[in-house]
Amino acid sequence: MDFKNRDIISINEFSKQELLYILKIAGLMEKKPNPNLLNDKILATLFYEPSTRTRLSFTSSMEQLGGKVIGFASPGVSSVKKGETLWDTMKMVDCYADVTAIRHPLEGSARLAAEASSKPVINAGDGANQHPTQTMLDLFTIQKVKGKLENLHIGLLGDLKYGRTVHSLTVALSHFNPTFYFIAPEALQMPKNYLDELREEGIPFSTEQDLLKVSKKLDVLYVTRIQKERFPDPVEYEKYKGVYKLDMGLLPHIKKELKIMHPLPRVDEIDTSIDETRHAVYFEQAANGIPVRKALLALVLGKIK
Repeated sequence: MDFKNRDIISINEFSKQELLYILKIAGLMEKKPNPNLLNDKILATLFYEPSTRTRLSFTSSMEQLGGKVIGFASPGVSSVKKGETLWDTMKMVDCYADVTAIRHPLEGSARLAAEASSKPVINAGDGANQHPTQTMLDLFTIQKVKGKLENLHIGLLGDLKYGRTVHSLTVALSHFNPTFYFIAPEALQMPKNYLDELREEGIPFSTEQDLLKVSKKLDVLYVTRIQKERFPDPVEYEKYKGVYKLDMGLLPHIKKELKIMHPLPRVDEIDTSIDETRHAVYFEQAANGIPVRKALLALVLGKIK
C-alpha cells in the first residue's frame, strides 16, 4: 500500500485493510529501531492545545527515526498571537517541514490545515471531533493484549459526547464485528449520528448509565475522563465530574481477562490501586504511541510502502 503524501485527518477515511496494514508496520517498527530512516526529514508539531503524550510521542518517534522536529507547544509563542490565520501558518510551515502534526481546539481545523499544505498533515486532535493516531494506537494495543480485534465486547465509559477518542475508536472498531456498550450519563452519551451509523451497519450496541449492568460481558473497557475544557457551561461540568470512579471494588464484577484502557490523562476516574492489576493496560497503551506514530511518519513520508 502506498501512503506517501497522504493526510491523516479522519479515521473514517481508512479501510479495514489499511488499518491492519498500519498495525503491521507498527509491529515491525517495534521490533526494528530504524535509527536513520528519516534522517533527512523534518516534522513540524503545531499544538494549539495542551498535550503531553501525543506531542512528546510524535517528537520521540521522529527523533528515534533520525529526523528533526520544529514547532510550538502553545499558540501563545507563535504568530497566532499576532492574528495570523491557520491557513497562513500552514503556508509558511510548508516551507520549513516535510510533514506536520497539528492539534487544534476547533473541529475541522486539521482538514483546513491539510487543504493549505502541499505536505502531509496528521491530525493530532481537532476539538471534540477526531483523533485518528490515538485510535490507531488503541487498535494496536487491543490487538496486542487481546490477541485479536474481531468479535470483542467493548465498553466505552465516561464523556462520550465530547470525547474525540471514543468517536474515532467506534468508527475504527466497526470494521471488526464488535458489540458496543456505551456507558455514560444521558447528557454525555454517544452522539446520535454515531449511533445511527451503527444501526445502519447492523452493529449491536446498548446505551447504559450503570457500568455494573454490563461489566461481566466486557472484553475491553475504555475509560475516558470528563473533559472540563470541552464543556460550554462550567455548571454542566460540575454536575458530571467524578460520576464514574473505578477502584478495586470493580474486580468481582468483571471477567478475569478484561483489559482496562484510558487515553490519559486521568483525573480521578481510575484509582491508582487498579494500576498494578492484570487489567490495567493504559500505560502500555500510551507507550504504543511510539511504534504507531513511527509507522505513520515513515508511511506518509514514503520511506516504507
